[in-house]
Amino acid sequence: MMRRVLISLVPIFLFSLYLYGVRTLSVFAVTFVLGILTEYFIEKQRGKKVSEAVLVTCSLYAFSMPPAVPLWIVAVGIVFAVFMAKEVYGGFGRNVFNPAIAGRLFVYISFATIMQASFVPPGNFGLPMDAVTGPTPLALMRTGEHFSPLALLVGLRPGSIGESSSILIILAAVYLIATKTASWRIIASTFVSGAILAGALFFAGVKQALPMESLLAGSFLFVVVFMATDPVSAPKKNGAQWAYGAIIGSCIVLVRSFSLFPEGTSFGVFIGNTAACMLDDIAAKFKKKKEPVPVSVAKEGTK
Repeated sequence: MMRRVLISLVPIFLFSLYLYGVRTLSVFAVTFVLGILTEYFIEKQRGKKVSEAVLVTCSLYAFSMPPAVPLWIVAVGIVFAVFMAKEVYGGFGRNVFNPAIAGRLFVYISFATIMQASFVPPGNFGLPMDAVTGPTPLALMRTGEHFSPLALLVGLRPGSIGESSSILIILAAVYLIATKTASWRIIASTFVSGAILAGALFFAGVKQALPMESLLAGSFLFVVVFMATDPVSAPKKNGAQWAYGAIIGSCIVLVRSFSLFPEGTSFGVFIGNTAACMLDDIAAKFKKKKEPVPVSVAKEGTK
C-alpha cells in the first residue's frame, strides 16, 4: 500500500522539479535524511526496523512545504512529525494523527510569518527571496481576486511544492482508488462537503467566503487525496468514513473563510483525526443495532 502511494507521487515530484528545480531536491533531501534517521534511532531502541511508512510521511511533508522555506524549518518539522506524532505513540500503526499533517501544522503555527513569505512563482527560484516572494492564489482570493480554473488545474502558479497541478493529483486519486489503496468514500465526502459549504457561504453573500475555484487552489485536493485517506489515522468503518470526510471538508472551508490562516486543510485533517476512533465506535454500535436478532437466539431468550 505504501509503495503504491509513493508511485502515485512520482509524477507530482517530477512536475515540482520542473517548477522549482534544485530547491525541490534540497527540501526532499533534508526531509528524508532526518525523517529516516529519527525513526531509525527510536526503533533501534525497540529492536525494530524502519518502516516503509516513513517514506510516505517524508514525501507528503516535503510536498507540503513552500519552495523557499528555510531548510532549518524543514528539519525541525520532520523531526517533530516522526518523533512526536508517530514514535511517541509506539510507531507505525499506532499514531493517532497523520504525522505529515502534524509536522506541517507545527511549523506553520510556530513560524507563520516566515512560512507565508516562502512562496515563490514557478521558475523564478534562485533570485533573492524579497524579489520573488508573493501571495498565493488562495491568499489573493481572500482579497476578492478570481483565477481561471484552467490555470489552477494546470498548476503554473505559486503554492506549496506538491500542490500545484490539480490534474496530476486527480490522476493520482484515480490510481489510488482503482488499486484500493485510498478510500473513495473519504475522498468523495471530503470534496463534496467542502464544495457544498463553500458554495452555500459564497452564494449566501458571506463576506469572508471564498469563490468555488478556491477548491482548486491551495492544498485542498492534495490533502484530500493523500492525507485524509491515511489508513492509520482515518476511520475503518464505511459509515464512519463518510462522516469523517464531511468533518474534514467542512472544517477546511470554515477555517479558510473565518480564521487568520488562508489555508485550513491541515486543521481540517487534524480535527478529523481526533474524531476518527469515536466515529468508528458510533458506526459499529449503529450497525449492531440494525442487525436482526437470529431466530435461534430470540427463542433462547424467551426460554
